[in-house]
Parts: sequence; C-alpha cells; structure tokens
Amino acid sequence: MRGRLINPFAAELAQLDTAATAADPDGPGPLTSGYDADFQETVLLPSPSGRGRDARREKPPIRIPCQVEVQAFGALTELPTGNSPRSHLVLVFHFGDLEQLGLVDPTTGDALLRPGDHLVAIRDLSTGELVQAIRTPPGLYLTEAQPQSFGLGGRRNLLLATFGERALGPQGT
Repeated sequence: MRGRLINPFAAELAQLDTAATAADPDGPGPLTSGYDADFQETVLLPSPSGRGRDARREKPPIRIPCQVEVQAFGALTELPTGNSPRSHLVLVFHFGDLEQLGLVDPTTGDALLRPGDHLVAIRDLSTGELVQAIRTPPGLYLTEAQPQSFGLGGRRNLLLATFGERALGPQGT
C-alpha cells in the first residue's frame, strides 16, 4: 500500500524543451540560440507589442493527477514600477502516477519534472474541465521538486512540486 492523493485534480504542465530552445529561435539573424551565452537563461525576442517574447520552447502539455495546496494566489506586491501579483502553489504528485506516466527515470529514480516546467492549468481529474487557468505572463513555473514520504509501503510516495511566478522585466527588449 502506497497511499493516495486527497481530493485529486489534474495538473496540466508544459515541460521546457531544452533542445528546441537551444536551437536558432527565429531562423537567420544574430541569435543562434534561445539561451543567453553568459547566464544560460532564455532570452527575450523582439515582438510587435514592444514587450518582448520569451524564446523558451515547450513540449506539448501533459496532465498529471495532483493534490493542490495554495500558498498565495494573486497577492499584490508593491514595486517601484507598480503592483505585481505574487502566486505560490505546491502540487503534490504521487510517485505511482509519475511512474505510470513514464515521468520517473528508471536508472536514478529521479522524477522527470524539472525546474522551469510551466503550470498551464488545473483541471477536473475525471472530466478534464478547466478549474483554473494560469495567466501567462507572469505564469507559474516549477522551482523545486522535492521527494517526500519515504517509507510508507517500503517506498517513497510523494513529490512536492513548488511553483512560483517569474519576475516580469521592464517594458521593451
């Protein structure tokens, strides 16, 4: 017996596609990668809105059963340039579900959820109906994936995944 999630939902995640992001983001031009050479962060590309768009590329979204623990959602933080909403969610995943979906490395036992993976939405587990879309920007991104609950049934059971928003940069590129 490995336990189970309480009141499960489905997290819709878009995982960062590092290979596609590292490729030339817009074809011919000065950039040869979507990553900054010094900081290894995704770069902002020019856009008609003048705000810039992230060069990150994502894999198609996947749905994973989870338990949702809201720490903060849309709390306002004052900045010199105005208010910025702050959100912080913890999603609890069961390793049994991750194993079934092929999201555990069989060699190391590591969950294949990585920092930078993007939370797109929370959905009803049985119907797939949208419960909460995550507005992007700022978006909510995985910042920590921490295995927990070792020992129940002789195995580890839970993965606590912490999601937070990315700070918005200044207007322009």
